[in-house]
Amino acid sequence: MPEYEKAMRPEDITRLFVERSNAGDATGVAALYEEEAVLAYPPGERTVGREAIRALWEKVLAGRPRFEPEPPLPTLVSGDIALTATPPRDGAGARAQVARRQPDGSWLRLLDQPEFVTPAR
Repeated sequence: MPEYEKAMRPEDITRLFVERSNAGDATGVAALYEEEAVLAYPPGERTVGREAIRALWEKVLAGRPRFEPEPPLPTLVSGDIALTATPPRDGAGARAQVARRQPDGSWLRLLDQPEFVTPAR
């Protein structure tokens, strides 16, 4: 995998995600996740593992979507675990991610809930 800028704060992950997505770099997006990370996408499904996340984003980014930065909500940190969230511009309710500090001090996503779907009743 190429060398990428590391997220030295949990909040950096969202900025790097937008930059890499807009550049069409699925490998760069996947580099923001731990090896066994879980992404709740597509809605109602789970994508597990960095390689599966890369393959998913390769398909998504093939359509050349454009992502805009979303202002973050306050980050909650407890030791080496952080909860980040943004209120999405598309009205999806919220986006939430759990990140973990790595041995080198950088942060990677462990869990990612990019869209909340209304539960079926």
